Amino acid sequence: MALRAAGRQSLVDSVVDQLRAQLADGEWKVGERIPTEHALAEQLQVGRNTVREAVRVLVHAGMLRSRQGEGTFVASTTDPGDIMRDLQRAGIRDVLELRIALEAEGARLAALRHDGADLARMRAALDAQADLEDAEGQPEHDNHELYADHDVAFHTAVVEAAHNTALTATYRWFSSSVREALLTALGDREMPRIVPGDHRAVVAAIASGDPDAAEAAARSLLDGPKQAVEALLSAR
Repeated sequence: MALRAAGRQSLVDSVVDQLRAQLADGEWKVGERIPTEHALAEQLQVGRNTVREAVRVLVHAGMLRSRQGEGTFVASTTDPGDIMRDLQRAGIRDVLELRIALEAEGARLAALRHDGADLARMRAALDAQADLEDAEGQPEHDNHELYADHDVAFHTAVVEAAHNTALTATYRWFSSSVREALLTALGDREMPRIVPGDHRAVVAAIASGDPDAAEAAARSLLDGPKQAVEALLSAR
């Protein structure tokens, strides 16, 4: 299969993606030498420096191996990074499933039992998150760690508003997994974008005192990411 000519936007990424696809399709077998930089540059209509950088990326990923004076050879037709991302996403799915169970029930009970201080803690956490968002309402890259801390604080406040000691203790124990999964998702470009209004909807439903609405809002907040993870995992 002939390589397509790469476009002018994100040239290195484009070449990496095309070479990775060629490897996955079996264009070159494990142990086989791939074409020279010059040949690939001509086929892709890009500079040799672009090809060289793309090859470096795939060498670092473990798909190619360079041998001094001999050329570049296929080490693997499967990107180990894809395997790791699948494992991470499977972990995120497990966390999301448990989060839905805990947070949906927590929101339901919170609608019945919350007080003013509970709502204040939820809103304070969301306000702190908003200070770390860009113009599109997405967390700024340099602030993912702090953003995750505020997100966990928000969801913990929701569960604590249920005023159920066992539920609160379970969620606090589980919160480190919630934070880790969120940080992984924030660093995954294929994961869905965060919708800040969904968090506010949970607070509004709890404040209204409607347990069904609160549970539905909590489920809706996490159902989108869960479906996205399921789709990414099934696409492999």
